[in-house]
Amino acid sequence: EELEKFIQEIVQGANRGVSAVKNVSQSEPNWSFGQALFFASTVVTTIGYGRVTPLSEAGKAFCILFAIMGIPLTLVLFTACVERLMIPTRNLLYWLYGKLGHLYKVFHIQVLHLCIILGIHIIFFMLIPAAIYTVLEPNWNYLDAFYYCFISLSTIGLGDYIPGDSADQPHRALYKVATTFYLLLGITMLLLLITVFYDIPELNLGYHFYLKNDENNRADENTRLKPSESGNGTKYTKQVDDTQSIRSGEFHSYQQEVQTPVTEEEQQH
Repeated sequence: EELEKFIQEIVQGANRGVSAVKNVSQSEPNWSFGQALFFASTVVTTIGYGRVTPLSEAGKAFCILFAIMGIPLTLVLFTACVERLMIPTRNLLYWLYGKLGHLYKVFHIQVLHLCIILGIHIIFFMLIPAAIYTVLEPNWNYLDAFYYCFISLSTIGLGDYIPGDSADQPHRALYKVATTFYLLLGITMLLLLITVFYDIPELNLGYHFYLKNDENNRADENTRLKPSESGNGTKYTKQVDDTQSIRSGEFHSYQQEVQTPVTEEEQQH
C-alpha cells in the first residue's frame, strides 16, 4: 500500500511538471510568469488543459472569479479583432470578384475566397507550428504536434500533449509565453474563418432557417382575419419584427454589394 501511494505521488508530481529523476530545486518552478500566463490564457479561452491547476482554496476561488470576468471580455476581444480583420478579408473578396466576376458565379468566387482563408489558416497556424513543435519537443512526432495544434485551436483541450511541460525544458517561461500568443492568434484566425464561412448564404444554415421562418410568418399573416368594411368587429394589425427586418436588409444589401460588378474606373480609384 505504501508503495502504491508513493507511485501515485510520483505520477501526480510528473503530471504537474515535477521531475522524478532530477533535483527539483535546480529546475524552474511551475508557477513562473510564463506558466501563469499560459494557464490564464487557457482559462479565458476555455481550452482548459487541466494539467496545471490551482490547489489552494484561495487559488480556486480566484480562478472562478477570473473565469467569470475573463471569458466574456476575451470573447469581446476576439469579436473586435475579427471585425477588424474582416475589412482586408472582404477587400480580397471584392478583388477576386473584380478579376473573376465575368467568368464565375458569385457563389463560386465566395467558395474560392473561403478556400484561400482556409489555406492560410492551415499553413500558418497548423502545418508550420506543428513542424516547430516537432523540433522543440523531442518526444513528439509530426502527427503529435499537428494533433496538439488542432485540439488546442479548436478549444477542445484534452491535455494529453502540452508544450513546455518538461522540467528540463530550456527557456521554459519564454516558451510558454510564445505558445500563449500562438493560441490567441490561432483562435482569432479560426473565428475569422468561421465568419467568412457564414458570410456565404448558401453555406449558412441560419439564413435558410430565417428565410423559411419568414415565409411561414407571411403565410400566417395572409390567413389572418381582415377587418370588416363597415369598421365593426375586431381589427388585426400586422406586426413586424424590427430585428428581423434589419437583418434581412443587411443580408440583401450584402448580396447586392457582392453581386455588383466592379468597373475599370472603380478599380483605378
